[in-house]
Amino acid sequence: MAFVTNRGVRIHFQTIGEGSPLVLHHGLGGSGADWIDLGYVDALKDRHQIILVDARGHGQSDKPHDPAAYDQAAIASDVVAVLDGLGLRTSNFFGYSYGGYAAFGLAQYYPKRIGSFVIGGAHPYAENLQPFRDLFPSDPAVLAASIDKIFGHLVPPSWRDRLVANDVAAIHFAARDRSSIADDVLLKMTIPCLLFVGERDPRLAAVRECASHLANAALFVLPGCDHMTAVGQTEAVVARINKFLSSV
Repeated sequence: MAFVTNRGVRIHFQTIGEGSPLVLHHGLGGSGADWIDLGYVDALKDRHQIILVDARGHGQSDKPHDPAAYDQAAIASDVVAVLDGLGLRTSNFFGYSYGGYAAFGLAQYYPKRIGSFVIGGAHPYAENLQPFRDLFPSDPAVLAASIDKIFGHLVPPSWRDRLVANDVAAIHFAARDRSSIADDVLLKMTIPCLLFVGERDPRLAAVRECASHLANAALFVLPGCDHMTAVGQTEAVVARINKFLSSV
């Protein structure tokens, strides 16, 4: 079990495999272990040193009850702190949803630390995240019922247990409404980027718009998938990631 301390917050991470470094950053309410359950780690570990990061407020990382602790710069700096702890100057980065939010933060504040981005289901524009906060009600019994209703057919029991165990207050701080950083960050993202999104994801139009403004980006859309199910298309996504990373 490995940790780094960043700005007084302990961040948990795990490394698996060998090769070029690739950070995998989970979505809201998730943790690094999700990538193991989804099959991404097994699919990628022969080519890459996989770095699984638990974002602050999630998994085995600290969970401060301070909304200021969850600004985008802090979330990005946690990834950089992990890279520093591993003695890595740069790494490739794959983030989905909340992990994509971290990716845009890295592009904004630490553009020289990332060699390429794979970003799923995320964009740098303003957004009301009340629908995401609604997924995590404060009452534990209601939370468990909500997770069973929304995620039950999508996640194995181990993942379900992690979702139920979330610190809901911390998740709500992490899921605060977002302001746009597009005017600043899109001009900085000149390194190779691969974006993807589900065909039925409400963020589809925003992700398309984002891709159209990036100097060095490709986009693919997963047919029939919404925001919850797109990341579960492991085989299709890994095939694209492998092709993309082999070209950069």
